[in-house]
Amino acid sequence: MLLHEILKIDGEEEVFLAEESLADLIRLPVTSEILRSGLKAKELIEVVVEKAGSDRLGVALKLTEPAEIWLLLTDRYSASGALDALLQNNASRIVQAEEGRFLEGVVEALAISLKEELFCDGCPVASPPLFVPERIDGLERFLRPLLPSRSEVLEICCGSGMGSQALKRLGLRPWTEDVDSCEICMALKAEYLEPDRAMVLDARLLDRFFPPRRFDAVVGFMVGLIDDVNWPLWREILISSAMLARDLVIYTTYTEREARIVAEALRSVGWSAEVAANPDDLGIYDQWAAIGRRGG
Repeated sequence: MLLHEILKIDGEEEVFLAEESLADLIRLPVTSEILRSGLKAKELIEVVVEKAGSDRLGVALKLTEPAEIWLLLTDRYSASGALDALLQNNASRIVQAEEGRFLEGVVEALAISLKEELFCDGCPVASPPLFVPERIDGLERFLRPLLPSRSEVLEICCGSGMGSQALKRLGLRPWTEDVDSCEICMALKAEYLEPDRAMVLDARLLDRFFPPRRFDAVVGFMVGLIDDVNWPLWREILISSAMLARDLVIYTTYTEREARIVAEALRSVGWSAEVAANPDDLGIYDQWAAIGRRGG
C-alpha cells in the first residue's frame, strides 16, 4: 500500500487507519477515544508535508497489543489539532510526504478495508455491478472533445463505476466519489474503480479534503432524477462540487428539463452554462448534459 511507502516501513507490516471512513476523519470519534485512553506505542512516526517542516499530516503508532500493527491517526481534515498533545510527549521519527500523495494513501487504505469487508458482516450483493457497453461508448464519444487527455478529473456520485470506464478510455485517472459504500465496494471488487482514488463520502464534504479549483473538471453522470422535493439537495451537491473545478463541469441527466435546471443553477453562481443533447439508441442514460465553463 501507499502508506507503507510513505511511512517507510516494510510492506509485510500491518497498517490500519484509526477511523473507518473519510467522514470520520472530520469528526475523529475513534481517534478521540485513543487519545483519551493514553495508549502507549512502541514507536511513533510523524508524517509532515514535504518541504514544509512542521506542517503535520498524521502520526503512525507502532502497537504491540493485541497484535503488532501500525495505527495511523490524522487530524489533517478535522482542523482540531487533536494530535498536538501526543507529539509533545513522545519522541518521533519524521517522514515527509506530498499532501496529495498522503490523501491517496489514506483513501487507498480505506478502500482496501472496505473491499475486504472489514467494516461489515458480509456482502449482501453476490453479482457484479451493472455494465452497459453502449452507455460507456456513448459517454466516451460525448466527452472526448470536452476533456483533454491529461485533465485532472473528479467524478461525483459515481455509483458502481460504470461511467468511470468512459473516463478511463480517454486516458484519464479520475478521483471518484459516492456516498453508498456498497456501490463503491462492488466497483472495487470488479476493478472498475482504483482504490487510491475511490472515496465513500457525501459530496458536500469534498471541500474538507480538496481546495477550491483543485481539478481541471468535475463531472457527474446521470445526476438525479431531479424533482421539486429533492432539487434543494441536488443543487447543494452540484454547486459545492463545481467549486472544486478550475475550468469545466459536466453533469449528465436523463431529461432535458433536468439539464436545464442544473444549467440555470450553475449560471446563478457565475458559471457560463449550456445544455447539450446526447441521444442514443438506448434512450436511457446521459441523454442530456449541463456543461458549465468558468468565467464565460
